[in-house]
Amino acid sequence: MAKKSTKTSTQVEANVGEIFSKSEKFIETYKNHIIIAVAVIILIVIAVLGIRQYYFQPKEKEAQAAIFPGENYLANQEWDKALNGDGKDYTGFLGVIDDYGMTKTANLAKAYAGICYYHLNKPEDALDYLKKYSPSDKIIAPVIQGLMGDCCVDLGKVEEGIKYFNKAATEANSEILSPIYLKKAGIAYESISDFTNAKKVYQTIKDKYSNSQEASDIDKYIERAASQIK
Repeated sequence: MAKKSTKTSTQVEANVGEIFSKSEKFIETYKNHIIIAVAVIILIVIAVLGIRQYYFQPKEKEAQAAIFPGENYLANQEWDKALNGDGKDYTGFLGVIDDYGMTKTANLAKAYAGICYYHLNKPEDALDYLKKYSPSDKIIAPVIQGLMGDCCVDLGKVEEGIKYFNKAATEANSEILSPIYLKKAGIAYESISDFTNAKKVYQTIKDKYSNSQEASDIDKYIERAASQIK
């Protein structure tokens, strides 16, 4: 048994030696190519870090300063000024999007623009900008989904709106927000005569979010939907 083990070990060592030998020949043959490839990778990394430090970070700070007045207008419900600017130094959320398109702030401005368009009774434009927004905040994301649902309902796309409401309720996973969107979904279901699903979402509010404001009168919604089920 010992001899067999020794032979096997010797074979393994020979195979390993052959592999290393081939690797050394490969490196020797393609040494210049490898050096160039490594150099290119290093240059790319340096370029990315340089662009981030000397271009994107300053741009991000500029964008944050540029959007600040708009956030105040938004808080005061001055939708048109927030969206289009005040004719002075502030260019509006649309201006921030155009001037700082690659920044996180410009991404947020898309959500703000969607909110403004919705309150200016332009649901199609609102939906367009809300769809362009890439959510990164777990609190903001369901709110945007819910507003997209409102836009769809206003545009007559009720079934699409219901999908957004249900998604918003799931993503929010909140005693405050989830029942709001579930109730919106229920009302939307009723508007297309889908009383079975309307009853289900109303019942979910009662069972899962019993302490919410929406649950306080949810029984009448459940009874109303149930009475229409054939």
